[in-house]
Amino acid sequence: MSELDIRRVVATSLHDLRRRVLRGGDPAANVTDPRDDEPSALHFAGVLGERVVACASFYPTPSQDHPDAVAYQLRYVATEADERGRGYAARLLTVGEEELRRRGARILWANGRDSALGFYRREGWSLVAGSEHLSRETQLPHTRIFKELI
Repeated sequence: MSELDIRRVVATSLHDLRRRVLRGGDPAANVTDPRDDEPSALHFAGVLGERVVACASFYPTPSQDHPDAVAYQLRYVATEADERGRGYAARLLTVGEEELRRRGARILWANGRDSALGFYRREGWSLVAGSEHLSRETQLPHTRIFKELI
């Protein structure tokens, strides 16, 4: 078994994984963010051999819950079904958080899928009470979450 290689990549290299894991493989589903190509956006891939098995993207975006803090939004966290439970997503988050700290970010926030909230809580994230909602993109239940990068 090869070691997970974490690489900074361009967003387009993550579209296939985003579509398969987060959009049920729907070829018509949107898997792009208007900020994907901004120089300040960060996209990380977890690669085994040459196979992208995990991804996460970070965008500089104010947090409505922490308006005075330098903040980034986390989006498109995905891991291939046959590779889940190995800590790959957690490793991607750790690498991203380290880079965000170097950039002066103090808050990382996301609209976390309710089905993944256990993972985020184990990784030190907090839930924003009363922020539960259905995602416009997926129609799945989400909750706003955040992590202080101190």
